[in-house]
Amino acid sequence: MPIANQNRQQITYEMRYISGGLLLQEKDAQDIQLNELKIVTTVKPSKIILETMPFAWRTLKHIKSNGILIAKNNQTLGIGAGQVSRIDAVDMAIQKAGHDLNDALLASDAFFPFRDSIDRIAKSGIRAIIQPGGSVRDDEVIAACNEHGIAMAFTEKRCFRH
Repeated sequence: MPIANQNRQQITYEMRYISGGLLLQEKDAQDIQLNELKIVTTVKPSKIILETMPFAWRTLKHIKSNGILIAKNNQTLGIGAGQVSRIDAVDMAIQKAGHDLNDALLASDAFFPFRDSIDRIAKSGIRAIIQPGGSVRDDEVIAACNEHGIAMAFTEKRCFRH
């Protein structure tokens, strides 16, 4: 449903019916550019992983909230979505992706509040993570990535879909 805001920009909204009401949210039309990413780890993503990040982010924004997407070479391997817990979504995505996750990328629609998800991701072979950042524990999560040799990029944008 397009509506013009006070600056005359057209914004598209999505509606979801919920018990006793209606949820109206702005449709996520933003994309990320490689030059907008903030690499926050000492480990840098490989060129192929870096080139997969925009694809993963574009795809991730269509997944139900608490979304985790695993991608490799611009292909989706696994999705974990709609879970109450971020670590449960990580586990689901890893399970769905299968076994060949070496040099894969994990995308998260929201920040990681604890390092437990990073420790789990490290066991899978995933070598990079893209996420919005913004947790009070970002330093702890970045340190966990550095310990495990995982590159991490912050978008500083959320893509949250109810």
